[in-house]
Amino acid sequence: MGDPPTFLGLSEDHSLTPNIVILPVPYELTTSYGQGTADGPESCLRASAQVELYDPRLSEDLPAGAVIRTEAAWSSDAGTLNEQLNSITQYLSKWLSDDSVFPVVLGGEHGLLPAQILAMKNHPELRGDLEQITILQFDAHADLRDELDEDNWSHACAARRSLDRGVGQIIQIGVRAWSREEATFSENDNRVRTHLASDILAVSNGQKVWESLMNELSMISGPVWISVDIDVLDGYLVPSTGTPVPGGLSWWHLESALATIFESKNCKVLGADVVETVPDIEGSLTPFTAAMIATRLVGGHIHRSIQ
Repeated sequence: MGDPPTFLGLSEDHSLTPNIVILPVPYELTTSYGQGTADGPESCLRASAQVELYDPRLSEDLPAGAVIRTEAAWSSDAGTLNEQLNSITQYLSKWLSDDSVFPVVLGGEHGLLPAQILAMKNHPELRGDLEQITILQFDAHADLRDELDEDNWSHACAARRSLDRGVGQIIQIGVRAWSREEATFSENDNRVRTHLASDILAVSNGQKVWESLMNELSMISGPVWISVDIDVLDGYLVPSTGTPVPGGLSWWHLESALATIFESKNCKVLGADVVETVPDIEGSLTPFTAAMIATRLVGGHIHRSIQ
């Protein structure tokens, strides 16, 4: 088997205090279509060794002076779903409550989001008040259902349960598959703003919609958590993600949005997750794309921290 993979294939010295921590969470318990997200974190880490280290924003190779640590993957033999989610919260709490570390969680299914939210509760920027945080959710799905198949903690309920935890605002980008229940909830709950892929990609005025959205992101204030479900991208980029949907955003849409939020003067990005990665049966485009996203998140944080 060899040694566990490290992020970007870097040599790591765990005697050093990290600035950035990569947290693999191979959680898969409520997937409703494609299977395999439990293998997502390891496949993403292995693919990351092939990502170019040079970051043009930094004009140097990553880690660009930062200390990156890849933690051992979360594991649990807990029997029930709630016990597994509590185990994830415990695993993440050390790093998601530390203001000196930028955590990047690699999933795993999106159902782990509410567990992450609880792990952030004691972060110094929040001081126990989750209403201060904005979740910036890139996703093909709204994840606002109250339940799916009689399961209130399904991946399809991740955003709804996060609001129940006390999150103050969720901005959703790239949604293109949702239920009537979710559309009604988004329309009537002022904590949620949903930006549809059909508007962003509209032939007639999509560019104006995108520019308006980027302006909105630049004005976000306070603590932010970035949650990237890789199915936000068009399917040719992530062919093996758990619940693929055609008509998604391009790579350049996502990269532009991430750059915009990291360049915002009014907010502080506390961390991020990249979820719903599934290894490809042939090739490795899906985990490589996930690794590229994680790399952009790390580079964005480093660039912001030296400004």
